[in-house]
Amino acid sequence: MTKLVLTTFLTLDGVMQGPGGTAEDTRDGFDLGGWTVPYGDEDFGRFMGGVMGRAGAFLLGRRTYDIFAAFWPRIENPDSMELNTLPKYVASHTLVDPEWADTTVISGDDLVKEVNAIKERTEGELQVHGSGRLAQSLLAHDLVDTLHLLTFPVVLGKGRRLFADGAVPTAFKHSAASVTGTGVVIHTYESAGRPAYGTYTLEDA
Repeated sequence: MTKLVLTTFLTLDGVMQGPGGTAEDTRDGFDLGGWTVPYGDEDFGRFMGGVMGRAGAFLLGRRTYDIFAAFWPRIENPDSMELNTLPKYVASHTLVDPEWADTTVISGDDLVKEVNAIKERTEGELQVHGSGRLAQSLLAHDLVDTLHLLTFPVVLGKGRRLFADGAVPTAFKHSAASVTGTGVVIHTYESAGRPAYGTYTLEDA
């Protein structure tokens, strides 16, 4: 069974909403979209190219799928063709007839069963990019094996967050880190079950 890998862009205060454009996601009156754009550089592109090169399929939420479907089919750069040529799965109750090639709609009603079935038949990583609500559901069901968190040096003060109140307590093992030339900090984590807890004593002081 392949790994499910989640890649997410975050601000320093944990916001993940609207990273790629001013009109990308304006829910709840969010008007600060496009906050990743000033920080794109060769280091960032190199990391994302490496991630995409390990993909075997993509699992996306409906909003992220629509954003990608409006952009990537028009890109002819051979270094960016994974999204056009590999299988794509979109969790949606409303999408009926997707036009983007190699797209399969899943309901998400039994997310664990559906995702595990996709992992069984996928060679290469099953990757999730963005897709905030889907990502939260995957984390809540312990379906994320590897987590790439790209933290951008900006604070927004509002917007939807990946780790909202009520997130399932989860431990991760840190496996890699790097910093781009523009100051984006990239951390990779592997799922490690539930957190351990303890109490400091006087002997620890």
